[in-house]
Amino acid sequence: MYPAVEISLNKIIENAKQMKKICDAKNKSYCLVTKVVSDNKEIVKALVENGINCIGESRIDNLISYKDIEAEKWLIRIPMLCEVQNVIKYSDVSLNSELVVIKALNEEAKKQNKIHKIILMYELGDLREGCSKEELEEIIEETLKLSNIKIYGLGTNLSCYGATIPTKENMNELVSVAEELEEKFNFKFELISGGNSSSYKMLKNGELPDRINNLRLGESVFLGNVPCFEEPILDFNRNNFILKTQIIELKEKASVPRGKHYVDSFGKIPTFIDKGIRKKAIIALGKQDVRLDCLIPEIREIIVLGGSSDHIILDISDCKENFKVGDEISFKLTYGGVLSLMTSKYVERKII
Repeated sequence: MYPAVEISLNKIIENAKQMKKICDAKNKSYCLVTKVVSDNKEIVKALVENGINCIGESRIDNLISYKDIEAEKWLIRIPMLCEVQNVIKYSDVSLNSELVVIKALNEEAKKQNKIHKIILMYELGDLREGCSKEELEEIIEETLKLSNIKIYGLGTNLSCYGATIPTKENMNELVSVAEELEEKFNFKFELISGGNSSSYKMLKNGELPDRINNLRLGESVFLGNVPCFEEPILDFNRNNFILKTQIIELKEKASVPRGKHYVDSFGKIPTFIDKGIRKKAIIALGKQDVRLDCLIPEIREIIVLGGSSDHIILDISDCKENFKVGDEISFKLTYGGVLSLMTSKYVERKII
């Protein structure tokens, strides 16, 4: 059935194993961020069976799906107060920046007779989650008094919101802050997590400080790509997710809409270039399922013109192929494309 995402599981496993070798050689661990596969238990189970011992998820519902998989489980988005009970029950580690949440986790951990580990997040310039050093001092002082919370590590996030890239300067700042906090409170972070796949280049080049002993990696493993820099990783498998779609209409039409027009169904004002009459194909997929700018047609002459919630319009005028209704058109995907497609219940997943 269409649309469908074909997933090359063995290639992803190869990437995961290669990444582990690279991390081991640099004395670093990594948490595999699996959110891109949207609670696909078959994929995550296969990765764990092939050496992955730590998985990270933004949504507790996905960790609930993985409850029978033997791996350390991290909730990598700050917990909501309404999900504290499940955070304690289904995750071993959570990333935190709010004392009120940490105290709530402690109370729930008491009820469940558990010790819950937390990684405190330091704001290093990307302006997503994280505390200042002064806030961290206040949080640590209070958290050390809690009976069922263990401060496991210090972490930071880069490149996801502000597109701030990891550098020697900000990685050394993270270590410096960690060591100042350790000295002030007379304890030691077991783990310092220096960001996500955008830190891969520093990892590979041996530029991460020794104290940074962990990364949270997703795109680099699943797509063989370094985000922010948009660079392929040498010898890693890429294009491990391919979108297969089917043509539902094929006609010659004008390049510019007829009549008066203003905003589209998503509140945007579209722009059009008059190229005369063009051959256009419609595929059964839309903005409800995928970001259109994340689609890369395998046939280079195909142009993604735009779409609505459940239709995508393609210009196939320059293609040599003699397409007909019912034919398949395939796309390579960026990380954002995989993320949205794997979340849509209207898209089939085919593991090959």
